[in-house]
Amino acid sequence: MTTLANPTLQDLENAIRNVPDFPQPGIQFKDITTVLQNGLLFAKCIDELTNDYKPGDVDAIVGIDARGFIFAAAAAYKLQCGFVPVRKKGKLPYQVFEQSYSLEYGDNTIAIHTDAVHKGSRVLLIDDLLATGGTAGAAAELLNKLGAQILECSFFIELKFLNGRDKLKGFPVRSLVTY
Repeated sequence: MTTLANPTLQDLENAIRNVPDFPQPGIQFKDITTVLQNGLLFAKCIDELTNDYKPGDVDAIVGIDARGFIFAAAAAYKLQCGFVPVRKKGKLPYQVFEQSYSLEYGDNTIAIHTDAVHKGSRVLLIDDLLATGGTAGAAAELLNKLGAQILECSFFIELKFLNGRDKLKGFPVRSLVTY
């Protein structure tokens, strides 16, 4: 646990635990629980994800199921704006738009409520990890269907070798830690 009064991005990177062969052989899972359980590191992460914005700049933070919710909800609180969940298929109770996508070890479908944001809403899309870009790209498509203005797609971690940014062309992308 860091006792630094002002943690750095390097401190964030150093705190991430690598778990080999999870959830399947060959995957090098980046465990962020080591950052989340340290208040100073978690605060640094949220500050870095939101440092270009102030309350009033953003109408909603959109977080992707499931770990993206952690960062997105904290960012929404900090920027005093709404939080919008993008969930896996079948998890939202109201009318939804759905988008299917591929990721590094399978296929999936995500959904957003049809009234989650309004046309022209200024949103930040936040998730914990950018890998192949499938999930984030699908979330961006859903936001496009709603007419939202995506100010930025922000990630705690980016696995650059998987070229996830390619699925987010046309959107500003920020990542705090890259591998």
